[in-house]
Amino acid sequence: MDTLNSSNRGSTLYVVIPCYNEEEALPETVKRLREKMNELISDGTISDSSRVMLIDDGSADRTWEMINALHNADRLFCGVKLSRNRGHQNALLAGLMTARFRCDFTISMDADLQDDIDAMDEMIAKYKDGCEIVYGVRSSRENDSFFKRATAEGYYKLLSTLGGEIVYNHADYRMMSKTALEALSNYGEVNLFLRGIVPMLGYKTDVVEYERGERIAGESKYPLKKMLDLAEEGVTSLSVKPLRAIFRAGAAALLACLVLLIVFIVQSAVGIAFTGWKTLLLVMLLLGGLILISIGIVGEYAGKIYLETKHRPPYFIECIVE
Repeated sequence: MDTLNSSNRGSTLYVVIPCYNEEEALPETVKRLREKMNELISDGTISDSSRVMLIDDGSADRTWEMINALHNADRLFCGVKLSRNRGHQNALLAGLMTARFRCDFTISMDADLQDDIDAMDEMIAKYKDGCEIVYGVRSSRENDSFFKRATAEGYYKLLSTLGGEIVYNHADYRMMSKTALEALSNYGEVNLFLRGIVPMLGYKTDVVEYERGERIAGESKYPLKKMLDLAEEGVTSLSVKPLRAIFRAGAAALLACLVLLIVFIVQSAVGIAFTGWKTLLLVMLLLGGLILISIGIVGEYAGKIYLETKHRPPYFIECIVE
């Protein structure tokens, strides 16, 4: 069957935005999105049933109060309130799974509007050309610090080496059609990493490059600790190669120890006194470190298996305003 073309694809768009303590950023975010959505509706690019869906991820500030008031004042905006904070990926999933019953395609982005909303035009055009998924990809990282740029590039390369399917320089700014959303709904992982799961779906995909801007207000919701947690989640959720690396490291350490043992035996046979306590200490530290790291990695996978077997729901929706 041929991919649907622009003449028969639905045009109801839901822009899905997770929000956590975003009361400072929301006013400007809403202003820009209202202008953009009204522009797209007025020129017939999307239908007038399109919406902006704001997901409150258990915020401790006035975020939900503002979303509720915004909905009452403007039918363009709707909201979903989670029962408690479940993290960015689960909040995004809650929005996508709620929106999939109401729209033809979605575009997800962050509430700080660092993602260029004008790139939506090209995403929509590619959707109408038959794409089921379109990734928003940063064209450069010139605005990042050297540390952030180096660690990000190293992480993408590491994940690719370990067998994870991931789009380079892509975060969560993406277009997904109803078909892609239905496919995503079949994934039931507790340990969720959407950036790695979405590329597994297949279908026709494309990318849109854009310049990432500065955060419009408030503080980043991804400090270094959360970035490291997300990186670890990505590696252990998508690949078992770290487990194989443990075996190889253990085999290499064993081989090194056997070589040293042979050297020591030969030295003793030719009458050379054995004074290798430093070498012995080094070997003990090496093996001890490998054992501890191995236990940690295996424990991480075992912990994930434990959580998956419980089949706990990733989120609960407290209420929806639409």
